[in-house]
Amino acid sequence: MYKEFSDIALNSVGWTALIALGIAIAIVALLALYIYKSVALMKIAKRLRYKNAWLAWIPVADVAMILQLGEFHWVWIFLILIPIFGWIALYVLFIIATWRIFEKCDFPGWFSLSLIIPKIGIVLYLVTIGFIAWGSENTKTITRKKAKGFVEWVNKDTKKKKRKR
Repeated sequence: MYKEFSDIALNSVGWTALIALGIAIAIVALLALYIYKSVALMKIAKRLRYKNAWLAWIPVADVAMILQLGEFHWVWIFLILIPIFGWIALYVLFIIATWRIFEKCDFPGWFSLSLIIPKIGIVLYLVTIGFIAWGSENTKTITRKKAKGFVEWVNKDTKKKKRKR
């Protein structure tokens, strides 16, 4: 009987250690993502000449900073205190603000719609803010200015073809 009890005890200790290891790995991964997001947002805020770029490190203040960079007043952050409807409204304002921020940085604003996609949306958002934060003019493939120039070139070329006919 003693052997059976000790086998069960050892087995439960093994599972407990495995669960603890999983929790530790999850905490380290979440901490790394938080640092990545904060550094990227701080870099974007500095690029847009925001005075208090350090707010990217404070959990609720970073959302207020994004709202301000997106030309909303910071007081909209208090919508977080209203359950369900306030959260939805704040989420919509956040997406609109990121749309404006992306356009200010010469990236397509619709990249902010990645936040709507379930499961992979946050990953796409993190990749996008990384491109915006650390991407130089040489690494951007199509910016709004270049796309506008391309459209003007195509329109000019089509007008020439129409005149020849």
